[in-house]
Amino acid sequence: MPVSMDTLADDLAAESAVLRELLAPLDDDAWRRDTPAAGWRIAEQVSHLAYFDDVAVQSATDPDAFVAERERIEADGGIDPDTVADRFRDLTGAQLLPWFDEARDRLIASFRGLEPSLRVPWFGPPMSAASSLTARIMETWAHGQDVADTLGVVRSPSPRLRHVAHIGIGARKYSYAVNEIALPEVPIRVELDAPDGSAWTWGPDDAPDRVTGPALDFCLAVTQRRHRDDTTLTITGPAATEWMTIAQAFAGAAGTGRKAGEFSGGNA
Repeated sequence: MPVSMDTLADDLAAESAVLRELLAPLDDDAWRRDTPAAGWRIAEQVSHLAYFDDVAVQSATDPDAFVAERERIEADGGIDPDTVADRFRDLTGAQLLPWFDEARDRLIASFRGLEPSLRVPWFGPPMSAASSLTARIMETWAHGQDVADTLGVVRSPSPRLRHVAHIGIGARKYSYAVNEIALPEVPIRVELDAPDGSAWTWGPDDAPDRVTGPALDFCLAVTQRRHRDDTTLTITGPAATEWMTIAQAFAGAAGTGRKAGEFSGGNA
């Protein structure tokens, strides 16, 4: 089935609404609460999303300007999310929420009418417009998880998790590259229990290396919001075990993830 930018845009809008519902009631003290990501408060989670929404819009609408800015950043040592977060630490919740709203509206409006296959530059290899928008869904869900964990909120899994899982599986090669480990020439079968009770599958059905279990737990693991030991995933085979030790759905340096036992399991 062809990729629909309208469907992706609608899914991003829906995921954004879930996060916004958590953010809207917060007072400024709550915006300053530390999240499970070391050194990041709720404020930094949101400024990260807003900043990279603006950058994604530039990559699609003015790629030459994006490339010029990327070259400047690379000459200065490369993109560093912590450095970006530090730039906006003085912003209040009353400033951050409108920025997030406006940046997200621009992003959705800019990408909705693009051809899914259009190549847009990014930090690393170019990607399709569809992949860029899918990445924003993944990022929103993952950073939203940090906010939900901080507030003690359990979010209901949605079919949008398929986007997160798909990116996590597609990023297997990247996970090895960023950790400077050779990628084994071994296929992996992934079988996930979707929120609606159906099954989502990737990879050859006869592959001995396998990852099976709830889609939610898989997404928590590949976005490094849970240690694999704090999920109910069944991981079989050395290649699958190695991958799930370093799995990383997001771009940038190798993530440090979460410690085993930091959460009791799943989304709790």
